[in-house]
Amino acid sequence: MPESYADLIDDRSPRGIAAALARLINSGQLAPGDRLPTVRELGAELAVSPATVSAAWQALTTVGLIVSRGRSGSFVRQAAMPWLSPRMQRMAGYTEQTRIDLSRGTPDDSLLPALGPALSRLSEHATTFSYTDQPVIPTLAEELRRTWPYSTGEITVVDGALDGVSRALEQVVRFGDRVVIEDPTFPPFFDLLDSLGAVPVPVPLDHLGMRPSALARALTSSPRAVLLQPRAHNPTGASMTQDRARELAAVITASRHASDAVVIEDDHSAGISTEPDVSLGSYIPGQVLHVRSFSKTHGPDLRIAALGGPDELVNRIVSRRMLTTGWTSRMVQTILTELLTENASVNAVNEARMVYFSRQKELAAALGRHGYDATLADGLNTWIAVDDERSALVQLSAAGIRVAGGTPYLSSPDTGSFVRVTAGVLSGEFDFVADALANVAVRA
Repeated sequence: MPESYADLIDDRSPRGIAAALARLINSGQLAPGDRLPTVRELGAELAVSPATVSAAWQALTTVGLIVSRGRSGSFVRQAAMPWLSPRMQRMAGYTEQTRIDLSRGTPDDSLLPALGPALSRLSEHATTFSYTDQPVIPTLAEELRRTWPYSTGEITVVDGALDGVSRALEQVVRFGDRVVIEDPTFPPFFDLLDSLGAVPVPVPLDHLGMRPSALARALTSSPRAVLLQPRAHNPTGASMTQDRARELAAVITASRHASDAVVIEDDHSAGISTEPDVSLGSYIPGQVLHVRSFSKTHGPDLRIAALGGPDELVNRIVSRRMLTTGWTSRMVQTILTELLTENASVNAVNEARMVYFSRQKELAAALGRHGYDATLADGLNTWIAVDDERSALVQLSAAGIRVAGGTPYLSSPDTGSFVRVTAGVLSGEFDFVADALANVAVRA
């Protein structure tokens, strides 16, 4: 712990104090559990008002670096949420209130379709007549097949996109296998590969997703799987076109190292993406497992996604699942079927798609007005390069804005410094947020 804070803090503004303390925490000079001076003690040492220090403490609390314990004082935060995997801990939001929270990556609750009508048509009893029935109710299976992005084999349902990706990887990947993965990508994917003992092979992206030339190089490692997000990529907001999907499929087909590699697609925001349906399954259906989630469109707590692909592989996933959870609740499946076919909920999802697009467009335009050339993102999130991630988080927090740090999304911190902004929940104050973001962003 420093003997003198005055020697370490040149900028005595709330932002400057918060940034200096963040550096001390990140460097290890302040360790988890260390008690910080009171606002009055530090104010006296720095010759500033307690209110100035209090504002700095609030910014550090908001980004999760410190925690207040009432009369006991403020402390450097210990590792939080031990039930989460390592990268999920680092991406998890904090419970402290902030004025504008753009860190969560979740949909706007007000844009989800109403569940009441679907719930009103459910049976009074949660009944299934056999534990060995087909895991997908016929009406939902018919609707899923009707709207699937390509002609596929079996389609089943699982408990959310991450459950589908996890079950697919468990069937395909063994310890030591290589898996091609986007860089950046959704942090739990790294944790899943770690848990399986798999080796990630990162591939950089452009505004259309995986770069074909970079994928071709990655395939020389003889990967067992390729894991990608075709649309509304989290965190960048990139979406593939049909031409890009065709290029990537051609690269895989042409590679003698990838003849048996399985492509696992996480189409987690299908219903709110403004880009058309796209899948490498249109070109190499025998090698693709496509996962389509309904969390962002119909409600995260429904916990349901569809998984489709080659019969043999999907049936293996279903068979293994029968030894654990068995099936996704048929009551939940019935609710989803209603939401996918009832006019009011279909219209609500269509409206949500347009609202999210409008918000992304407004933020990109506002960033442009403030000197940052932003690529228009698809879905909920956008990705912004910054000079220094931790400093950016603290400065934005001091302005009352919370975003997610980019480190958990990257294969290596050497890749660069970024923040992820959930633009989809921003319903106003676009110029205020854009000004704050532009002040921490890397300028072209």
